[in-house]
Amino acid sequence: MVKLIRYLSLLALLSASIGSAQAALVEERILLTFIPNVQFAPFYVGIEQGHFADAGFDVSLDHLQEPEVLDLVAVGQANFGIVSGEQVILARSRGRDVIYIFEWFQQYPVALVHSAALDLSDLEQLRGLAVGIPGRFGASYSGLTTLLSSAGLTESDIEVKEIGFNAAEVVCLGAVDAAMVYANNEPLQIRNRAAAGDCGAITDVELITVASQVDLVSNGLIVGRSLLDSDPDSAARMAGALKAALRQAINNPARAYLSSLKYVDTLPNGASLVAELEAAAERQARFLASHPDRQAVAASRAELLRQLSQQFDPSLLAQFQVLLNTIELWDADELGFSDLASWEAMRDTLALMGFLGDELGDLADAFSNDYVLGGSE
Repeated sequence: MVKLIRYLSLLALLSASIGSAQAALVEERILLTFIPNVQFAPFYVGIEQGHFADAGFDVSLDHLQEPEVLDLVAVGQANFGIVSGEQVILARSRGRDVIYIFEWFQQYPVALVHSAALDLSDLEQLRGLAVGIPGRFGASYSGLTTLLSSAGLTESDIEVKEIGFNAAEVVCLGAVDAAMVYANNEPLQIRNRAAAGDCGAITDVELITVASQVDLVSNGLIVGRSLLDSDPDSAARMAGALKAALRQAINNPARAYLSSLKYVDTLPNGASLVAELEAAAERQARFLASHPDRQAVAASRAELLRQLSQQFDPSLLAQFQVLLNTIELWDADELGFSDLASWEAMRDTLALMGFLGDELGDLADAFSNDYVLGGSE
């Protein structure tokens, strides 16, 4: 009886401790851009697999426009947001004291797509061609400027066509010779259309990524100066949680896709696909327990896609393939770090575009790697 009483007492204490820990979670919003999408899988993984909770946060996600994210974080109405490095530089040039503490995308996600029949092995061959861009703004425009500059060209050497976010349709219609696109998504759309015979004379496309020419800082986690002054530990814990969630998404894409289903209504979620992904996620977890290197993990992702492609129609796998393509832009030996050279390259691009004044500012204050040091994976 005494042992039973002690056991029940310990159980009560444990239950109280767990309840106290759960109650102690701090509610935090992470402000994202665009709309719910499988490309935000690390944040869904962070919530569903407990990485944010382990760091002491009860996280919710809001989707806003980039300027709104920057403004809310800058004035302290939100502590954390995801924006592009170029927007951080522009915001700071306008007096917004936001700091970038975690580089989510290790490669700039924009590329030039063109028919495989067109030889652009030398970017100078772009001279005189029609190139589509969504508009003279954002990452696609910065990417085009960078590619042209790397080849010694300017906008006046090509015909720029503003086509909105309709690259697949415009390229397949032959209205442009090439287009600036997001490398993880739009080339896949064009290839799928070409495979279905719905892309004019185009049978395949090739990419020239911005990252292959110049290393530009890309999307990452920002905080306001006030948070770093008042609660730097919170910033470090959030960066560490994102780092762990991101690594899990990279290493186990089947689990990441499944974690995304609750948040992205448009993802295919048929019973047979979900069952196969659940089995794949368990197999991958066992594989990861053997501590494979990055190369082996990358090979496992390719093998999973091969296996799934034998069982499911390409249309059902399109978003899973987008996730795999995006993982290639996230993956690195050390997640979260950015370097000064990539910030300088982005600043130079913005200056070339005329978006910055004579005073370019001190980039050393724009970002910090301190908050990812020691972050768990």
